[in-house]
Amino acid sequence: MTADVLAWILLAAVAAYACGGGVDYGAGFWDLVAGGAERGRRPRWLIDHAMAPVWEVNNVWLIFVLVLMWTGFPVFFQTVFTAMWLPLALAAVGLLLRGAGFALRKPARRLAARRVYGAVFAVSSVVTPFFFGAVVGGVASGRVAPGTTASADVWANTASVQTGLLTVAATAYLGAVFLTADAGRFDAPDLVRYFRLRAWAGLAAVAVLALIGLTVTDDHASYVHHGLTHGIGLALLAAAAVAAAATGWLVAGRSAGWARYSSVASVVLVVAAWGFAQRPYLVPTSLTVQQAAGADGPLKWLLFVSAVAVVLIGPALVVLYRLDTHGVLEPLTDADVAGGRGPGEGAGP
Repeated sequence: MTADVLAWILLAAVAAYACGGGVDYGAGFWDLVAGGAERGRRPRWLIDHAMAPVWEVNNVWLIFVLVLMWTGFPVFFQTVFTAMWLPLALAAVGLLLRGAGFALRKPARRLAARRVYGAVFAVSSVVTPFFFGAVVGGVASGRVAPGTTASADVWANTASVQTGLLTVAATAYLGAVFLTADAGRFDAPDLVRYFRLRAWAGLAAVAVLALIGLTVTDDHASYVHHGLTHGIGLALLAAAAVAAAATGWLVAGRSAGWARYSSVASVVLVVAAWGFAQRPYLVPTSLTVQQAAGADGPLKWLLFVSAVAVVLIGPALVVLYRLDTHGVLEPLTDADVAGGRGPGEGAGP
C-alpha cells in the first residue's frame, strides 16, 4: 500500500516537472528559433524577463523525482540508470549548460559572448527535454528490465525518438502559451500576436506527434498502447484533448491567462494517462511497483517526509508561481543594484 501511494506521488512529481520545467524549456526553444540579434531582440527580451524570477525553482521537482526513485524504488532507479546512463548523462550536461548560458548571457558585455551563451542556453533547452523523453519512451517500450546493460537500442529506438520529439513539442507548446500571457502582462501586443501563433503551432505539433505516438506504441510499446486506448487511460487522453482545444481557444482572446491553466491541465492529464496505462508496472512488463520498492520501514519514512514537503514547500511554491504570473516579481536592473534599491522602490529625492 505504501509503495503504491509513493508511486502515485512520484508520478505527480514527474507531472509537476513536466509542466514547470517544460515551460522553461519551451521558452528556450522559442529563443533558439527567434532569429538573429535584431529580429529576435523583442522575443528574447520577453523570455529573459518572464523566466528570471522562477527558472531555478522548477528544478526542485526534478530533485524530488530523483530522491523518490533512489530511496523509494532502488531497483527501478538502478535499472533505469544502468541501462539509460548515456541519455541521462547528456540530459544532465544539458541542464548544467542551460543554466550557465541563461545566467551568463545577460551580464556579458560583448555581443559575441552573449551570442555564445544564448546559443548554449537555447540548444540545451531542446536537447535536455529530448533525452528525458527518450528515456521515458525506452522505459515504456519495455526494452529496459532488471539486468539490462546499456546499449543504443535501449533508448535510440522508434518509441524513444518519438517520445523525445513529443516532449520537445509539448515544452514548446507550454512555453508559447505562458509567453503569450506574459506578453499581455508586460503590455506588449506585438509579442502577444507573435507567441499566440507559436502556441497554435506548438499545439498542432503536439497533436500530430501524439497521433503518431499512438500508432508507434501499438508495435513498440504494446502494453502501454493498450492502456492508453482503453479504460481510464483513454478517458484521460480524451480529457487532455479537450483541455488542449480549450487552450487554443483561450489563447486567441483576452483570456490568455486562463490558457496557462488549461495547457498545464492538458499535460498533467497526458502524464496521468501514461501512469494509468503502465500500472501496475514501473517497467512494463518486467518490474512492478511492489518488486521495485525498497524496505517497508524506509518507505514509511519517505511517505512522511513527502507529506511534510507538501505541507511546507507546496504552499510556498504556489505563492511564488502566483506572484510571478501576476507580475509582482520583477528582476533588479543595473540601476537598482547601483542605487541599492529593491524592485518597486522609488528613485528618491
